[in-house]
Amino acid sequence: MTAVLKLRPLLTATHRYDKSLSTRDRGHGQIIQAPILAYLIETTNGRILFDVGCDYAKIAAPKLRAQYYENENFAFGAPDMQEPQRLPHHLAQLGLTPADIDVVFLSHLHFDHAGGLCDVCGTEVHVQQDELTAAQAGTDIAYFPSDFSGDYPWQVKQGEYDLVPGVRAISTPGHTAGHMSLWLEMPKGPPILLCGDAADLTENIEQEIAPGLCWNERSDLALESIRKLKRLGREEHADLWPNHDIDFFNTLKRYPNFHE
Repeated sequence: MTAVLKLRPLLTATHRYDKSLSTRDRGHGQIIQAPILAYLIETTNGRILFDVGCDYAKIAAPKLRAQYYENENFAFGAPDMQEPQRLPHHLAQLGLTPADIDVVFLSHLHFDHAGGLCDVCGTEVHVQQDELTAAQAGTDIAYFPSDFSGDYPWQVKQGEYDLVPGVRAISTPGHTAGHMSLWLEMPKGPPILLCGDAADLTENIEQEIAPGLCWNERSDLALESIRKLKRLGREEHADLWPNHDIDFFNTLKRYPNFHE
Protein backbone atom coordinates (compact mmCIF):
# COMPACT_ATOMS: atom_id res chain seq x y z
CA MET A 1 0.00 0.00 0.00
CA THR A 2 1.27 3.43 -0.90
CA ALA A 3 2.34 5.89 1.77
CA VAL A 4 1.51 8.85 -0.49
CA LEU A 5 -1.32 11.11 0.69
CA LYS A 6 -1.09 14.35 -1.30
CA LEU A 7 1.00 15.93 -4.07
CA ARG A 8 1.26 19.71 -4.36
CA PRO A 9 3.06 21.45 -7.27
CA LEU A 10 4.88 24.64 -6.19
CA LEU A 11 5.71 27.36 -8.70
CA THR A 12 9.02 28.78 -7.47
CA ALA A 13 9.90 30.96 -10.50
CA THR A 14 9.61 31.25 -14.28
CA HIS A 15 12.35 31.56 -16.87
CA ARG A 16 12.21 32.80 -20.47
CA TYR A 17 14.70 31.18 -22.81
CA ASP A 18 15.23 29.75 -26.26
CA LYS A 19 13.21 26.58 -26.77
CA SER A 20 16.26 24.76 -28.12
CA LEU A 21 17.49 24.51 -24.52
CA SER A 22 14.58 22.12 -23.92
CA THR A 23 14.32 20.43 -27.33
CA ARG A 24 17.60 19.37 -28.88
CA ASP A 25 18.29 20.72 -32.36
CA ARG A 26 14.86 22.30 -32.73
CA GLY A 27 13.09 25.44 -31.59
CA HIS A 28 15.98 27.84 -32.25
CA GLY A 29 14.77 31.43 -32.05
CA GLN A 30 11.51 30.53 -30.30
CA ILE A 31 11.32 31.99 -26.79
CA ILE A 32 9.30 30.01 -24.26
CA GLN A 33 8.33 30.72 -20.68
CA ALA A 34 9.16 27.78 -18.47
CA PRO A 35 7.90 27.20 -14.93
CA ILE A 36 10.51 26.28 -12.34
CA LEU A 37 8.79 23.81 -10.07
CA ALA A 38 9.14 21.96 -6.84
CA TYR A 39 6.73 19.35 -5.52
CA LEU A 40 5.60 18.79 -1.94
CA ILE A 41 4.73 15.14 -1.36
CA GLU A 42 2.91 14.33 1.87
CA THR A 43 3.16 10.71 2.98
CA THR A 44 2.32 8.73 6.08
CA ASN A 45 6.11 8.56 6.62
CA GLY A 46 6.72 12.32 6.43
CA ARG A 47 7.05 15.10 3.86
CA ILE A 48 9.25 14.88 0.77
CA LEU A 49 10.24 17.90 -1.31
CA PHE A 50 11.14 17.10 -4.92
CA ASP A 51 13.57 19.82 -6.03
CA VAL A 52 13.91 23.25 -4.42
CA GLY A 53 14.13 25.84 -7.21
CA CYS A 54 16.65 28.68 -7.33
CA ASP A 55 18.63 30.59 -4.75
CA TYR A 56 16.62 33.80 -4.41
CA ALA A 57 19.64 35.83 -3.28
CA LYS A 58 21.45 35.18 -6.56
CA ILE A 59 18.51 36.70 -8.41
CA ALA A 60 17.50 39.53 -6.07
CA ALA A 61 20.92 40.89 -5.01
CA PRO A 62 22.39 42.97 -7.87
CA LYS A 63 26.02 41.91 -7.32
CA LEU A 64 25.15 38.24 -7.14
CA ARG A 65 22.78 38.52 -10.10
CA ALA A 66 25.57 40.05 -12.16
CA GLN A 67 28.00 37.36 -11.06
CA TYR A 68 25.78 34.39 -11.79
CA TYR A 69 23.40 35.44 -14.54
CA GLU A 70 24.52 38.60 -16.29
CA ASN A 71 27.42 37.14 -18.22
CA GLU A 72 28.12 35.47 -21.55
CA ASN A 73 27.16 32.04 -20.19
CA PHE A 74 23.56 33.11 -19.59
CA ALA A 75 22.25 34.74 -22.74
CA PHE A 76 18.71 34.75 -21.36
CA GLY A 77 19.51 36.15 -17.93
CA ALA A 78 18.09 35.27 -14.55
CA PRO A 79 14.75 33.60 -13.89
CA ASP A 80 11.87 35.74 -12.68
CA MET A 81 11.55 34.89 -8.99
CA GLN A 82 9.69 36.92 -6.39
CA GLU A 83 10.11 36.80 -2.62
CA PRO A 84 6.67 35.14 -2.08
CA GLN A 85 7.78 32.27 -4.34
CA ARG A 86 10.50 31.17 -1.94
CA LEU A 87 9.91 27.79 -0.33
CA PRO A 88 9.39 29.08 3.24
CA HIS A 89 6.51 31.24 2.01
CA HIS A 90 4.87 28.32 0.22
CA LEU A 91 5.22 26.17 3.32
CA ALA A 92 3.83 28.91 5.56
CA GLN A 93 0.54 28.77 3.65
CA LEU A 94 0.11 25.30 5.12
CA GLY A 95 1.28 26.33 8.58
CA LEU A 96 4.63 24.62 7.98
CA THR A 97 8.28 25.63 8.17
CA PRO A 98 11.33 24.10 6.43
CA ALA A 99 11.88 22.07 9.60
CA ASP A 100 8.69 20.18 8.73
CA ILE A 101 10.28 18.76 5.57
CA ASP A 102 11.77 15.33 6.21
CA VAL A 103 13.54 14.67 2.90
CA VAL A 104 14.67 16.82 -0.02
CA PHE A 105 15.00 14.69 -3.14
CA LEU A 106 16.98 16.40 -5.90
CA SER A 107 16.43 15.32 -9.48
CA HIS A 108 19.80 16.93 -10.23
CA LEU A 109 22.01 19.80 -9.11
CA HIS A 110 21.43 22.47 -11.75
CA PHE A 111 20.82 25.97 -10.35
CA ASP A 112 17.05 25.89 -10.91
CA HIS A 113 16.64 22.61 -9.04
CA ALA A 114 19.17 22.79 -6.20
CA GLY A 115 19.66 26.51 -5.53
CA GLY A 116 16.89 26.66 -2.94
CA LEU A 117 18.72 24.28 -0.60
CA CYS A 118 19.70 27.36 1.40
CA ASP A 119 16.02 27.78 2.33
CA VAL A 120 15.67 24.26 3.74
CA CYS A 121 18.91 23.93 5.70
CA GLY A 122 19.08 20.95 8.01
CA THR A 123 16.81 18.69 5.96
CA GLU A 124 18.15 15.35 4.72
CA VAL A 125 19.13 15.76 1.05
CA HIS A 126 19.12 12.86 -1.42
CA VAL A 127 21.32 13.04 -4.51
CA GLN A 128 23.03 10.52 -6.77
CA GLN A 129 26.77 9.95 -6.45
CA ASP A 130 27.21 10.31 -10.22
CA GLU A 131 25.37 13.63 -10.11
CA LEU A 132 27.44 15.01 -7.25
CA THR A 133 30.68 13.93 -8.93
CA ALA A 134 29.72 15.57 -12.22
CA ALA A 135 28.57 18.76 -10.50
CA GLN A 136 31.80 19.06 -8.56
CA ALA A 137 33.83 18.67 -11.78
CA GLY A 138 32.76 22.19 -12.79
CA THR A 139 32.37 21.49 -16.51
CA ASP A 140 28.67 22.44 -16.76
CA ILE A 141 27.75 26.14 -16.43
CA ALA A 142 24.30 25.26 -15.07
CA TYR A 143 25.90 24.01 -11.85
CA PHE A 144 26.55 26.76 -9.31
CA PRO A 145 28.95 25.17 -6.78
CA SER A 146 27.83 27.47 -3.98
CA ASP A 147 24.32 26.01 -4.27
CA PHE A 148 25.45 22.63 -2.98
CA SER A 149 28.70 23.30 -1.11
CA GLY A 150 27.01 23.99 2.23
CA ASP A 151 27.06 21.68 5.20
CA TYR A 152 23.92 19.80 4.24
CA PRO A 153 23.03 16.35 5.62
CA TRP A 154 23.64 14.55 2.34
CA GLN A 155 22.34 11.09 1.61
CA VAL A 156 24.41 10.17 -1.44
CA LYS A 157 22.76 7.34 -3.36
CA GLN A 158 23.63 5.06 -6.25
CA GLY A 159 20.86 3.78 -8.49
CA GLU A 160 17.16 3.28 -7.92
CA TYR A 161 15.57 2.88 -4.51
CA ASP A 162 12.35 3.35 -2.54
CA LEU A 163 12.12 6.47 -0.38
CA VAL A 164 8.91 5.25 1.28
CA PRO A 165 6.27 2.77 0.11
CA GLY A 166 4.87 4.11 -3.15
CA VAL A 167 7.70 6.58 -3.80
CA ARG A 168 10.55 5.28 -5.92
CA ALA A 169 13.60 7.01 -7.34
CA ILE A 170 13.95 6.22 -11.05
CA SER A 171 17.30 6.55 -12.81
CA THR A 172 17.01 8.78 -15.90
CA PRO A 173 20.50 10.03 -16.83
CA GLY A 174 21.25 12.00 -19.95
CA HIS A 175 20.35 15.60 -19.20
CA THR A 176 22.88 15.23 -16.39
CA ALA A 177 25.08 12.34 -15.27
CA GLY A 178 22.96 11.30 -12.32
CA HIS A 179 19.53 12.67 -13.13
CA MET A 180 16.64 11.01 -11.30
CA SER A 181 12.88 11.03 -11.81
CA LEU A 182 10.34 10.10 -9.14
CA TRP A 183 7.57 7.50 -9.26
CA LEU A 184 4.51 8.17 -7.08
CA GLU A 185 1.79 5.63 -6.38
CA MET A 186 -1.15 7.93 -5.71
CA PRO A 187 -3.87 7.04 -3.19
CA LYS A 188 -6.77 7.65 -5.59
CA GLY A 189 -5.69 8.49 -9.14
CA PRO A 190 -3.23 6.78 -11.48
CA PRO A 191 0.48 6.70 -10.65
CA ILE A 192 2.46 9.83 -11.48
CA LEU A 193 5.99 9.97 -12.86
CA LEU A 194 7.66 13.29 -12.10
CA CYS A 195 10.04 13.34 -15.04
CA GLY A 196 12.26 16.18 -13.86
CA ASP A 197 14.45 17.47 -16.67
CA ALA A 198 14.49 14.09 -18.36
CA ALA A 199 11.53 15.68 -20.17
CA ASP A 200 11.11 19.45 -20.00
CA LEU A 201 8.10 19.52 -22.30
CA THR A 202 5.28 17.22 -23.35
CA GLU A 203 6.95 17.36 -26.76
CA ASN A 204 10.05 15.66 -25.35
CA ILE A 205 7.89 12.73 -24.30
CA GLU A 206 5.48 12.43 -27.20
CA GLN A 207 8.06 12.94 -29.94
CA GLU A 208 11.02 11.44 -28.08
CA ILE A 209 13.23 14.50 -28.26
CA ALA A 210 16.27 14.77 -26.02
CA PRO A 211 16.75 17.87 -23.86
CA GLY A 212 18.84 20.58 -25.46
CA LEU A 213 21.53 20.25 -22.82
CA CYS A 214 22.91 16.74 -22.33
CA TRP A 215 25.75 15.54 -20.13
CA ASN A 216 28.84 14.96 -22.28
CA GLU A 217 26.54 15.38 -25.32
CA ARG A 218 24.95 12.01 -24.47
CA SER A 219 21.66 12.62 -26.24
CA ASP A 220 21.45 8.85 -26.77
CA LEU A 221 21.38 8.36 -22.99
CA ALA A 222 18.72 11.04 -22.63
CA LEU A 223 16.57 9.34 -25.26
CA GLU A 224 16.95 6.01 -23.50
CA SER A 225 15.64 7.65 -20.33
CA ILE A 226 12.64 9.16 -22.11
CA ARG A 227 11.79 5.77 -23.60
CA LYS A 228 12.19 4.17 -20.19
CA LEU A 229 9.73 6.63 -18.66
CA LYS A 230 7.27 6.01 -21.49
CA ARG A 231 7.58 2.26 -21.05
CA LEU A 232 6.92 2.54 -17.32
CA GLY A 233 3.94 4.76 -18.08
CA ARG A 234 2.46 2.22 -20.45
CA GLU A 235 3.08 -0.77 -18.22
CA GLU A 236 1.69 0.84 -15.08
CA HIS A 237 -0.88 3.19 -16.66
CA ALA A 238 0.95 6.13 -15.12
CA ASP A 239 0.79 9.80 -16.03
CA LEU A 240 4.09 11.41 -17.05
CA TRP A 241 4.53 14.99 -15.85
CA PRO A 242 7.03 17.13 -17.81
CA ASN A 243 8.97 19.61 -15.75
CA HIS A 244 9.19 22.95 -17.57
CA ASP A 245 6.03 22.96 -19.69
CA ILE A 246 3.88 26.02 -18.93
CA ASP A 247 0.86 24.64 -20.78
CA PHE A 248 1.01 21.40 -18.84
CA PHE A 249 1.57 23.24 -15.57
CA ASN A 250 -1.58 25.26 -16.20
CA THR A 251 -3.59 22.01 -16.16
CA LEU A 252 -2.46 21.21 -12.61
CA LYS A 253 -4.16 22.17 -9.38
CA ARG A 254 -2.92 25.46 -7.97
CA TYR A 255 -1.04 25.45 -4.70
CA PRO A 256 -2.07 24.93 -1.93
CA ASN A 257 -4.58 22.62 -3.63
CA PHE A 258 -3.37 19.10 -4.17
CA HIS A 259 -3.55 15.94 -6.26
CA GLU A 260 -4.27 12.60 -4.63
